[in-house]
Amino acid sequence: MVTTPATTALDRAGIRYGSHPYEHDPASELSYGLEAAAALDVEPEVVFKTLVTRVDGLRGQGLAVAVLPVAATLDLKAFAQALGHKKATMAEPAAAQRSSGYVTGGISPIGQRTALPTVIDACAEPLERMYVSGGRRGFDLSLSPQDLARVTRGQFAPIART
Repeated sequence: MVTTPATTALDRAGIRYGSHPYEHDPASELSYGLEAAAALDVEPEVVFKTLVTRVDGLRGQGLAVAVLPVAATLDLKAFAQALGHKKATMAEPAAAQRSSGYVTGGISPIGQRTALPTVIDACAEPLERMYVSGGRRGFDLSLSPQDLARVTRGQFAPIART
C-alpha cells in the first residue's frame, strides 16, 4: 500500500478512498492526467488535475489551488473571482513544489505542506467519484467530490474551460 501525506490526511479525516497506483511512463507524450486516465482505464472527465496559482490580493503567500478536469484549461479570471479577487496567474513550479511538498506532475490537492484556499471545478460536484493525484507521479486516489471539498476545505465553482 502506498502512503503519502495525502493518504495520511484522508486516514486522519476518516474519509474512504480508493488507492490507484499505476506505472508512470516518463517518456509518455500525454499529460500526467491523461496518462492516469488511460492507465486506470477511466474516462478523462472523472480525472482531475491540481494546479497551484498565485492570486493578486490573497493574504499569506498569495497561493491557491485549482482542481479541474485533466482535459480542461483553467479560467484564471473565473478562478480569481471564485476567491473574491480580480487576477490570478500560474505559480512558478518551484513555488508550487515548495508550498505543497509534492513534485510537479504529482501534486495532490490533499495533504499539502501548507493548506491553501482550494477551488474545485463545479463539474465535479455531481460525480459519484473523482480521481486526483495521490501525491506522486503514478498514484491517484478516488473519492467523492464532497469528501475532497471537506478534506481541503474547498469550494465548488465554475473555473474550467473545455
